[in-house]
Amino acid sequence: MKKKLITIFLAGTMTCSLIFTGCGKEAQEPSKPTEQTTPDEVAALIDAIYVQKRTEDTDAQCIQAKEAWDALTDAQKGLVEGEYADPDYFGRYTGDASKDDPRNQDDIGENEILVVSFGTSFNDSRSKDIKSIEDALQRAYPDWSVRRAFTSQIIINHVQARDGEAIDNMDQALERAVANGVKNLVVQPTHLMHGAEYDELIEAVEAYQDKFEIIKVAEPLFGEVGEDATVINADKETVAKALTEAAVKDAGYDSLDAAEEDRSAFVFLGHGTSHTAKVSYSQMQSQVQTLGYENVFIGTVEGEPEETSCEAVIDAVTQAGYTKVILRPLMVVAGDHANNDMAGEDEGSWLSMFQSSGNFDSISTQITGLGSIEAIQQLYIEHTAAIIN
Repeated sequence: MKKKLITIFLAGTMTCSLIFTGCGKEAQEPSKPTEQTTPDEVAALIDAIYVQKRTEDTDAQCIQAKEAWDALTDAQKGLVEGEYADPDYFGRYTGDASKDDPRNQDDIGENEILVVSFGTSFNDSRSKDIKSIEDALQRAYPDWSVRRAFTSQIIINHVQARDGEAIDNMDQALERAVANGVKNLVVQPTHLMHGAEYDELIEAVEAYQDKFEIIKVAEPLFGEVGEDATVINADKETVAKALTEAAVKDAGYDSLDAAEEDRSAFVFLGHGTSHTAKVSYSQMQSQVQTLGYENVFIGTVEGEPEETSCEAVIDAVTQAGYTKVILRPLMVVAGDHANNDMAGEDEGSWLSMFQSSGNFDSISTQITGLGSIEAIQQLYIEHTAAIIN
């Protein structure tokens, strides 16, 4: 039935909804063909802006894609499928974008703190996690102007096309600082570690060394990487304590010991990376063990390093004898990975794989990013202070 429905619809002879509902004789009469944009054409327009490189055509392409989407009927929107395009690209509600602040204002003075994030297209998460960090830094440094840059052009284009919110990429933000006459520029990345994204950030900053009197880059959240899995530091300890405390509270326990007695385990899920910085995840596992957090486990979406793969973590939690599992992101932002890879309904999500194992009585999720935790915000403030002072 589904195949017939799509074929007839794309032929332009009859609307999808009328075929599906089987309305009366009058409703079943073919409608007149129109020049309306097709779902395939909209998918192609979305795929065209799902790219990491910004061009002089990007702004116009974002507008064109959204206008074409808006021209589709609800039934047609459900048929949008491309290499990257799907109905959720424009159709999924992720919160009120107006609660966010792109922080791209001009006339900002000589001192700027540029907060650089990977970014997220989830509006609520962008406001609760990224904006909360930026706001905390602005409160801590009222004599400095806090501005924003995202490193993912794919996300920037998504937000711009869907919500009309223009967020600077790294080059745009640096050019804006130059144009504003900024003399002292401090770059505070919200990245977890010295990984690939951090390396690209450093490369971008180096190209602007002669544009400012002072330009410095602060540490990412985890601080220095260290040589092996046994190397931990004060930053990782702060993150482990803050995240665990928040997770325990949100799960309704008075303490981690109370959760332990209830045979509940917490699994904190990071992104994972093939970069040498992946040892940071192993270090976080060492850190929670050093703190005596026996029922806390570290996993990664990408399964790198290997001991953080879903299968390995399921086995570790099972072997430890826990019957309840709480999944929570070890990510600054509870965006796509948290909502889909961790808590999604797809069979490949961590929630689904833990459920499919049949090893646990209950599995729940907490879709909350690190950026919303005050202790994490304070750690970024301290990293900024280390180079401002």
